[in-house]
Amino acid sequence: MEVILKEDILNLGYKDDIVTVKSGYGRNYLIPQKKAVIASESAKKVLAENLKQRAHKLEKMKCNAQELAAKLDGVSLTIGAKTSSSGKIFGSVNNIQIAEALEKTGFAIDRKLILIKESIKEVGDYKAIIKLHKEVNVEIPFVVISE
Repeated sequence: MEVILKEDILNLGYKDDIVTVKSGYGRNYLIPQKKAVIASESAKKVLAENLKQRAHKLEKMKCNAQELAAKLDGVSLTIGAKTSSSGKIFGSVNNIQIAEALEKTGFAIDRKLILIKESIKEVGDYKAIIKLHKEVNVEIPFVVISE
């Protein structure tokens, strides 16, 4: 079943992408939640016209994302966490703490755009990926230290 996404969905696609999903996922989740519409011929034509009209705006958004990515390129963060004597963290470090650390350095990044691939439960060096645009990603190194 082909659907047109109305918003970005992690591991599926971005807004206005035409994706193929299983029919149960489309009918029971995406369409009732207003996250997608069925990709009929008329819907595809409307989408093409809308994309053509928004092409300039999308290019400007991509340019802004690339500028921000260039500024974020040299940034590295240090995040303090409460740890045991063996270096294990009580809890874990997540994207909220990374967003707060970025805000302290002067970058207001939404926590939903930050992706951490591994569970952080020990002191050490890690990397987070910030998805600024569907074509622009930035890798931010950060160090977790004991407080």
